[in-house]
Amino acid sequence: MARRALVPWADLDVTCDEITIDVYNSSTEVSSTTLATTEFYVLPTTSTAECRLMASMPQLKVVQTLNSGYDDILPHLPAGVGLANGRGLRDTSASEHALALILAAQRDIPRWVRQQDKAIWARQFPKSLAGRRVLIVGYGSIGAALERRVVACEAEVVRVGRRPSPGLGIHGIAELHALLPDADIVVLSVPLNDDTKGLIGATELGLMRDATLLVNISRGPVVDTTALLAEGGRISAALDVTDPEPLPDGHPLWSLPGVLISPHVGGGGTPTYPQMVREFVREQLRRFVHAEELMNVVVRPTGPVAGAGRSASNASA
Repeated sequence: MARRALVPWADLDVTCDEITIDVYNSSTEVSSTTLATTEFYVLPTTSTAECRLMASMPQLKVVQTLNSGYDDILPHLPAGVGLANGRGLRDTSASEHALALILAAQRDIPRWVRQQDKAIWARQFPKSLAGRRVLIVGYGSIGAALERRVVACEAEVVRVGRRPSPGLGIHGIAELHALLPDADIVVLSVPLNDDTKGLIGATELGLMRDATLLVNISRGPVVDTTALLAEGGRISAALDVTDPEPLPDGHPLWSLPGVLISPHVGGGGTPTYPQMVREFVREQLRRFVHAEELMNVVVRPTGPVAGAGRSASNASA
């Protein structure tokens, strides 16, 4: 009997007799029969409704998210089910957006847009990216992609990872406090977990020089919003993510001086993304069917993917 996978696209084009492909996204419904036999679930998004669907899949063995972050999925992941993320799929779009935020903030683009709306010609020379020291906190695949773009703009990059790797020129996160005072721009590209929640708080902000630019492309709670507000604009910020999110109308972060906000769009697909993500999922399914090691596994299943699935009593765990 063929394995069953639930994916977001009808054009996945998997030519394999050993797996049956069903489609589920915001415009489709999924039958109870499909839910009962699905073993591999590719999340179309990470909305609560789509995450809760896992509880109705008693044979589920692997969940595949297309994002790098997965903190919002973990509370819904059934016991014993594996989870793989989309590390590397959004490197281009995320790093491009981070660069855009940096350049917009440094070159004071929001000021010029507001002046244009009012037909005001008032010259004031902005900062540049060239010659600045950019601290990339969370030096993974997105951080490396951003480094290439930042270096092309003649800036210096300081790499910070979870652990130090002197051979690769990567500082450990334990060195963050020592590195912050010399940074002109601090970019956050870390997963959200117990170690990174509130990573940038009052102490860290206090170590930054006046007008340092803080860029967050990871998750909102990595930055303590209350502490950032308390700075009163001393620290500039370019935020693709916020805490809370979505940022409600009237929230003081909207009007904090020196803050540029985009609505969590940094991972938006580039023209090459659709083909790349489908190739990635096809390869994951091939590996799944042949019981090979999956890519980007962040939670390992408690049993082999070829096992009999979870019992009904664990289906909503």
